[in-house]
Amino acid sequence: MEKLTITTPSDVLSFIGHTLGFWPQESLVCITLNQNSIGATLRIDLPRQPGQELPYARTVAHYLTSDTTATSILFAVYTSETARPGQPKPHAGTIAALTGVLAEQGITIRDGLFVGDDAFSPYDSEPGTSLTLPLNSTQTSAINAEFIYRGSFIEPTDRINLPTTSQDATKAAAVEQHMETIRSQPSDAALQQGRKLWAGMLDSKDFPTDEDCHALVANLQFPTIRDRLIADIPGVDEPMQQILFVQTQHAPKWSRIEWAQQLLLHAYTRTSPEHAAPVLTTIGYINWWEGKGSKAHQFLQLALDTDPAYRLARLSDQMIGSGLVAGWNMDSPPQHFITKGFRRVGKQRRDSVRL
Repeated sequence: MEKLTITTPSDVLSFIGHTLGFWPQESLVCITLNQNSIGATLRIDLPRQPGQELPYARTVAHYLTSDTTATSILFAVYTSETARPGQPKPHAGTIAALTGVLAEQGITIRDGLFVGDDAFSPYDSEPGTSLTLPLNSTQTSAINAEFIYRGSFIEPTDRINLPTTSQDATKAAAVEQHMETIRSQPSDAALQQGRKLWAGMLDSKDFPTDEDCHALVANLQFPTIRDRLIADIPGVDEPMQQILFVQTQHAPKWSRIEWAQQLLLHAYTRTSPEHAAPVLTTIGYINWWEGKGSKAHQFLQLALDTDPAYRLARLSDQMIGSGLVAGWNMDSPPQHFITKGFRRVGKQRRDSVRL
């Protein structure tokens, strides 16, 4: 992919929106930098109670230092609170605390933006000055146009809207029938058949038949087969455990991962709630790989809504909530560059972490 040049604050906000996949609200967004390259992009809810600035700053720093190469950060505060002339900016105490905590780690804050409902400005500028720009200027930025050209778009929020699925008893029966077939086979044979089915779907350019969707959902009901099918998604020939916890020597095939998510969403519409938890959990796992922590959490919660005892969903949600960042997000080559007031920085895979 050719390199892009990010030259304006509007470009920066467009970059954040497309990187996260949604427009943040009441959020702090931080982008870690190492000289000319961007590391992780963190979105986290702003603190709601006064007096929590220092604990909050320490939590943010904990996430940011997961990028061990970071030497500085950019930040943007997204809020509906009004900045008033002569008064400290909203959440100034939080930014001050974060500055101090990061300094202890040898990380500096390079620049910041204050993003309101209709306009944005440098965080340290006075409200209403010539530095204030309308928020809709991001829609005409060069980076926004380039991302849209490449098929990216920004959702207004990070709320997930699942495709509709009817609670059809025949779907559950079809899945159960495939599960009986799997149980009747030797474990190795069942595993190989499940992998062959999944590989055919991943290699195809077309969505599978309903019958194949039912068979896929049935295979995902068995933890041993499920884990192997999840590990087959990235197209990396390395030990399964290293793939599941993204500790591989080789980068994944991101287009294959995106297609797997579409296939799973398609299969979700062809199943019933009693069999949906493994499907939604796998989609959550994929979102964690991609660095979409907020969406990963939502998919895992949806899985737990269908089956509160589903262990993989609960353990995965705890893992994401602890701040563990998928290693693939730290290893992608830089592709985007920022110049002028924001200096030259590069871009890698996205990482949105949710508390």
